Amino acid sequence: MKLPDDSNDRSEMTPTIVSTIVAVSLFVLIILLLMIIINHKKLMPRQTQTAQTPSTVSSAADDGYPDTKDLIGDSSLTPDDFDFWDMYPEATSEPEKEPEATATPEVNDPSADGKHTLVVNRDGKEEWVLISPYLPKHTYDFTKLVCQSNLMKYYEDGRQVSFVGADISKAEGYVDFNKLKKAGIDFVMLRVGARGYSSGQLVLDDYFLENIKRATDAELEIGVYFFSQAVTEAEAIEEANMVLEQIKDYTVRYPIAYDMEYVDNDTSRVEGVSRADKTTIAKAFLDTVQAAGYEPMLYGDKEWLIRQIDLSKLTGYDVWLSQQEDIPDYPYQFSMWQYDRQATIDGISGYANLNISFIDYSEK
Repeated sequence: MKLPDDSNDRSEMTPTIVSTIVAVSLFVLIILLLMIIINHKKLMPRQTQTAQTPSTVSSAADDGYPDTKDLIGDSSLTPDDFDFWDMYPEATSEPEKEPEATATPEVNDPSADGKHTLVVNRDGKEEWVLISPYLPKHTYDFTKLVCQSNLMKYYEDGRQVSFVGADISKAEGYVDFNKLKKAGIDFVMLRVGARGYSSGQLVLDDYFLENIKRATDAELEIGVYFFSQAVTEAEAIEEANMVLEQIKDYTVRYPIAYDMEYVDNDTSRVEGVSRADKTTIAKAFLDTVQAAGYEPMLYGDKEWLIRQIDLSKLTGYDVWLSQQEDIPDYPYQFSMWQYDRQATIDGISGYANLNISFIDYSEK
């Protein structure tokens, strides 16, 4: 049911509400118009700036930013210098070349490297042997060797500093030592004896006692040697004592030499003796001689000295080298050299063995 008061109140409020709505709408519209006008004014400078001519832009840049030349400073570089793309080669489809094979190094020639010496073995085979850096080398200048009437002499500063000798055994037969001395011989090396290369018996040289007496009478300097076939140290000492016994009544100032060799066309007692044992045996002989107050010496050819014994164990003894050449090529130290075994000289009817000594043992 509708009451009368309700109807009257609604009719009275209606004009007031309408007026309020209209007023609010107008206010909102005015605000929107104002915002549009303001935004339009803000956009005007941007449009004007965008529409400026290129000359205007350039002027603004001059006023606000430094030129690139100023950034570079004193450098002489130009923009073209920064074009580095040409540094990289263009890719090609050609395959890369394989590196050339390295040449194979040449093998050292032992005959020319100065570190080897040629040795001819008993069978005639040649062999280049490394020269030991630990053994003392000779210092002779062989350009100072002079051969006068088949006699080899060595000079220093124009003065002869060598001595001429001949080694003599029963093979030379009777020797006239006075003629030998007049022919220019200064010393002789006389063979005392030998040990049989098969029997092992000690044998006195048939001519030794006569040779040492007549050489002494001729006032030649005297040295001696013994042909050894010892296979033990005891045998070597026995040989040395035999030598000492035979020379005790004579003046022997030149060396007492130890000569161990193989024999030609036959088998000797020392064939089966090792290199180490041959060295020990030789040392036993040399030590015995030295202990008696004489000068010991080791005799041998190049092959024997290098291959058959160990020189590093015998460096305390002088060496008598046998090498029949114009110039010896033995690299190590030696003090006497047998250079000719088929010489001719007054005083010896057949071939003579000639030697040169680089030391005056009479004054040693």
